[in-house]
Amino acid sequence: MNLVLFYQIFSEKYGNLLTIKNVDKAEKKVLYEYMITVEQAEQIILENTIQIPAEKVGINDALGRILAEDLCADRDFPPFNRVTMDGIAIRFEQWRSGQTAFSIEATAAAGNPEKTLGNNQNCIEVMTGAMLPVNTDTVIRYEDLSIKDKVATITVDNLLVGQNIHLQGSDRKNGDIIVPKGRKISAAEIGVAATIGKAEILVQRKLRAVVISTGEEIVSITETPLPHQIRTSNGYALQACLKNWGLETENVLLPDDQAIIESKIAEFMETFDVLILSGGVSAGKFDFVPQALENQGVKKLFHKVSQRPGKPFWFGKSAKGSSIFALPGNPVSTFMCLNRYFKKWLDASQGIENEQLMAELAEDFTFKPELTFFLQVKLSYSLTGKILASPVEGHGSGDLANLVEADAFLELPLERSFFNKGEVFKVFMYR
Repeated sequence: MNLVLFYQIFSEKYGNLLTIKNVDKAEKKVLYEYMITVEQAEQIILENTIQIPAEKVGINDALGRILAEDLCADRDFPPFNRVTMDGIAIRFEQWRSGQTAFSIEATAAAGNPEKTLGNNQNCIEVMTGAMLPVNTDTVIRYEDLSIKDKVATITVDNLLVGQNIHLQGSDRKNGDIIVPKGRKISAAEIGVAATIGKAEILVQRKLRAVVISTGEEIVSITETPLPHQIRTSNGYALQACLKNWGLETENVLLPDDQAIIESKIAEFMETFDVLILSGGVSAGKFDFVPQALENQGVKKLFHKVSQRPGKPFWFGKSAKGSSIFALPGNPVSTFMCLNRYFKKWLDASQGIENEQLMAELAEDFTFKPELTFFLQVKLSYSLTGKILASPVEGHGSGDLANLVEADAFLELPLERSFFNKGEVFKVFMYR
C-alpha cells in the first residue's frame, strides 16, 4: 500500500495523529515521521486487554491475589442487635416514666444465647459483644451507674433510646456485596473472607510473563563485561516490577540473531500470556524484533509513539492470545513504558479501577521537541497534602542510575514546551 494512503486511512481511524506539512516529499520521510500519540497508544492498549481465567485457592494463599468473585454477606452484619458497652440493658420507656433504679435480673455475656427480660421494671447486666436481651432497647454504660445489692441506679440525666447498640444489619444485609471482584486482596479482605466462612476464595489465575532482553553487547550479571559490553539489567528491573504486580515471570537473554529470536518467540507464545521484549525494536541494522514478530504472525497494533523517552515502542497480539510489548532497549525508556502502559493494561485486564494520580510541578521546566515528555521526578507532599513533583536531572534514556534518585514519571503534554511551577500533570509512580 502507498505509505501516504496508509497514513490517511490510519489517521481517519485514530484521529489526527501527526501534522505532516509536505506529504508530497519522499514516502520514506512519511514513514519515518509517522507516530501515534500517547493517548492513542493507551487507547489501543486498553482496547486489547484479556480475560483472565479464575482458580480457587485457600484463604492462607490468597493474600495479594485478585478477587474473581464478589465476597457477599452470608447473613446480616452484625447478625444480631449487638451491645457495644459494658453496663445494663433496660426498656427506655421505664426510665422516661421516671424510674431510675433497676434490679439486675440476669447477666448476658458475649457468646451467650439471647436472654429475655422478664420484668420490665428490671434490667439485665450486659457485656460488650453480647446479644441485646429481648424486651430491652437501651444500654447504659457502667460509668453512668451506681450498683449496690444487685440494684443499678442511673446517675445521669440524659439518655437516648437505642444508645450503645449496634443494630442487626446496620453494616450489611444478608446477600450484600462486601468486597467486589477485581479487588486486590489485602489483610482487610482476608478478614472479610474469614467472617463469611470462605475457606477457599476464587481468584484470578496469575498471569505468566517472559521478559526477553536482546543484544550482543549484553552479558550475564555473573560475567565480567569487556570494555564494549554491559551486564544485563533491564530484564531484572522489569521482572522485579512484574513480580511486585503479582505475575509469574521468567527472564531470558537472547543474542541479536533473527532466527534465534523468532524461534524463542514462537516457543514463548505457546506458554506465556505476555511477552515483554527489551531492545532490538528500533530501525537499526540489528533490530530484528519487529520483523521476527511479524514472521511469527503477531499482529502489530502500533510501533512508534510520539514520546520521549520510549519512541520505538511496539505493541501487538498473537493469534493464540499472547500480548506482546516490545520496548526500547535504553533502561529509562523500557522502565517508563512498562510503568506507563503495561501497568494500565494489567489493571484493566484484572478489572482494577485506579484513579489517575496527579502531581504539581515544583519548579519551572522547559522541553522543546514536539513530543510528550516523561520527566523523572522526586515526589514530596506539601503541608496541604498536595503531591509535589521536583525534576531530577539525568543524562538521557540510558541513565539507569538516575532512576534510583527519582520516584515517578511526570507526563508533560506535547502541545507545549514551557511548563510552569504549580501546574498539575499526570504522574506514574514506580516507588
